[in-house]
Amino acid sequence: MLQTKELTIRFGGHVAVNAVSCTFAPGTLTAIVGPNGAGKTTYFNLISGQLKASSGTVFLNGEDISGLSASARTLAGLGRAFQLTNLFPNLSVLENVRLAVQATHHGKHRRGLNLWSIWSDHKALLQRAEEILEIVAMQGKAAMPVASLPHGDQRKLEVALLMALESQVFMFDEPTAGMSTDEAPVILNLIRQLKQDKSKTILLVEHKMDVVRELADRIIVLHNGALVADGEPAEVIASPIVQEAYLGASPQNAFAQDRTPPHPGLPPRGERSEQP
Repeated sequence: MLQTKELTIRFGGHVAVNAVSCTFAPGTLTAIVGPNGAGKTTYFNLISGQLKASSGTVFLNGEDISGLSASARTLAGLGRAFQLTNLFPNLSVLENVRLAVQATHHGKHRRGLNLWSIWSDHKALLQRAEEILEIVAMQGKAAMPVASLPHGDQRKLEVALLMALESQVFMFDEPTAGMSTDEAPVILNLIRQLKQDKSKTILLVEHKMDVVRELADRIIVLHNGALVADGEPAEVIASPIVQEAYLGASPQNAFAQDRTPPHPGLPPRGERSEQP
């Protein structure tokens, strides 16, 4: 379980995240929404350790991890995917995943000079890396350098790295940003697949409401750095404060007037009516 208590960060006189307290349970995908500048990515950075909080606490499974570095939080189980991919571009796809697997396994590769034992352990790491690549349908690109991959495949590989790190919490910051209409469904399908594991907690920062509607079990809304709404998607979407502050529309018309086509990779809206 992931929890933040009174999490706050100030930049001079500006409070970017203001005393946000929230608990994220396993088996739940929580979408974090809000207007530009609401503090969504900053809140992610505080949780994952890229930024140091001015005050407040982050707990993982009841343990205070506020003093841990970003890398230590990753090893503790916080997996973070960024708007821009964070990979080793000159290494192969397989080597990227193998290094992530290796980071979480205390095998013979970390000690001693027994070459046979080292080779055996290395082989096991590669086997696990290959299994993960098969899950994300990238086994055919294992030998390719990451720099040669299209953007969509790089995002898929980033998910593979989070799986290799055996993350308990998956944090996605606009996972389909920059993707083409052909690439986006793949990453959304991977997130759907991760949702099937009820031992995992998923946090999703997303602007596209079609994605939020289809994937989220829960929505929290940040506005001016503060938590202003938290609940089931239908309840939160219907909230006047959300429709006025986030969508800039009246409660009656904000969603009825939504004429944007569904995001690639999402099912048709079905019974949702489009009002003239």
